[in-house]
Amino acid sequence: MTDPPKTHVPGRAVADDRYKWTALTNTTAAVFMSALDGSIVLIALPAIFRGVHLDPLAPGNIGYLLWMIMGYRLVQAVLVVTVGRLGDMYGRVRIYNSGFAVFTGASILLSFDPFDGGHGAMWLIGWRLVQAVGGSMLTANSAAILTDAFPKEQRGFALGINQVAGLGGMFIGLVAGGLLSAWDWRAVFWVNVPVGVFFTLWAYRTLRETGRRGGGRIDWWGNITFAVGLSAVLIAVTFGLQSYGGHTMGWTNPLVDGLIAGGLALLAAFVAIENRVSAPMIQLGLFRLRAFTFGNLAGLAISIGRGGMQFVLIIWLQGIWLPLHGYDYSATPLWAGIFMLPLTAGFLAAGPVSGYLSDRLGSRGLATGGALLFGASFLGLMLLPINFSYWVFAVLIALNGIASGMFASPNSSSIMGSVPAHLRGVASGMRATFQNSGTAVSIGVFFSLMIAGLAGSLPHTLAVGLQRQGVPADVATQVGSLPPVASLFAAQLGVNPIQHLLQPSGALTQLTVAQQQALTGREFFPSLISGPFHSGLVVVFAFGAALALLAAIASLLRSSGAGPAARTPGPRTAATGDALAPAIDGRNADAAG
Repeated sequence: MTDPPKTHVPGRAVADDRYKWTALTNTTAAVFMSALDGSIVLIALPAIFRGVHLDPLAPGNIGYLLWMIMGYRLVQAVLVVTVGRLGDMYGRVRIYNSGFAVFTGASILLSFDPFDGGHGAMWLIGWRLVQAVGGSMLTANSAAILTDAFPKEQRGFALGINQVAGLGGMFIGLVAGGLLSAWDWRAVFWVNVPVGVFFTLWAYRTLRETGRRGGGRIDWWGNITFAVGLSAVLIAVTFGLQSYGGHTMGWTNPLVDGLIAGGLALLAAFVAIENRVSAPMIQLGLFRLRAFTFGNLAGLAISIGRGGMQFVLIIWLQGIWLPLHGYDYSATPLWAGIFMLPLTAGFLAAGPVSGYLSDRLGSRGLATGGALLFGASFLGLMLLPINFSYWVFAVLIALNGIASGMFASPNSSSIMGSVPAHLRGVASGMRATFQNSGTAVSIGVFFSLMIAGLAGSLPHTLAVGLQRQGVPADVATQVGSLPPVASLFAAQLGVNPIQHLLQPSGALTQLTVAQQQALTGREFFPSLISGPFHSGLVVVFAFGAALALLAAIASLLRSSGAGPAARTPGPRTAATGDALAPAIDGRNADAAG
């Protein structure tokens, strides 16, 4: 469906030019804040749990830890399509502005947690979920607002800046979490308040509706089946990371199996509903557009690889490399963020440039090249020794960041430029759903692969190593048989893993001072786990490289030129259910290439 012709009005071009930069500045700040909060707690978790006086590694408390990590992403994955559709119906700027207010209000309440222990953790988890609702309203509509505001020849650059801000916030959150939590754990949430208040007021004063509202009705059955179905699958992933019935993971738990089966059934029902209702929540006809379909599939694969890689690198640095190089466990969360700065720098350097180039050279070549380089960086990381030279590591993660930047901006431009103007809100939400779902699933997938790699050799290695330092055989065997997830999460939280594992038995106090120092020193656990951990790394990085190859193939299959996109039948209109004529104009086809 083509946009209506615009009548030239003197002075309007200047006003439109000024408005588009205002829209870019405001939406960039919004997606940066939203993404920052998705990752900032990964590094700040030790300080947060110390602040509420809760041991997240104690029996029964691991759920608090997992929901602090994954709850935010889960809500964003579930809601972005719905709020994107609401933006198409009632105004993208209206939903976006409301999201800024919700996000800022939740940030204020997060920083004033009045409780301790489990109640304090539940307060934080609850308001994090509300904060994610506001973040969903921001991210779902920001790309649509920019696509409305910018002409086709500048959309790649604008969407590239916006996408870089979102993923850059994810990377920068790793450093910011360490720096702010070293001062005060509440500062992790304070940082959003002044920025949120300013940009909320500025958005209400300056942003205006430039796209057309679609009207229509809310597809309640579609919204319910999608939200509940996707939530069930992602909650199952969260429970799957916890031990069950003597197994290291929870994938044999009937609850997990039931959630996955029920969630997939509801998602299948959702597809059936969307094909029948007159005002669907999403336009399934958008998947007839090659640029839209293959762009989202490529984005999903890259999101799974990127999110899981960050999690594994943090554990690698905090649990092994930093202690081996003289850093205390308590200091490793901050330094892990600092040593990952090349990843952030590479992404921030490549993202805007690739967005600029995609406006001139097309999206397909840049996105495909970025996906291939992304996979090559995984292969390089797979070949590194466990105690690597930092400069080689820095080059590899910088290349990974550059590859992410090369891919992200052109891919977003291709997706958003391929859809009719009146569906940009829901298209933006669908793009964000693929990205956020990939990030949420990635932690479960990569962590499960890592645990699978460790489970074969870690129990014996750990038990033998403990016995050599004087730990009684029964205690050593019991500790060795504990799920590896406890050791990995302890390392990520800046806790000495051996001290944590031996504390319940009291065996540590029965050893000599020399034995205690050897067990809780900075070299015993890293040296012990290095072999099994490297086996796990080979598995997860090989899987990441395979995902990158799939993303490159999907990216290569997107349409090139005006022909395929222009000839693709459009989706049904929300009002009548009639098929749109093949009226996705050449402007959209240009962006698809």
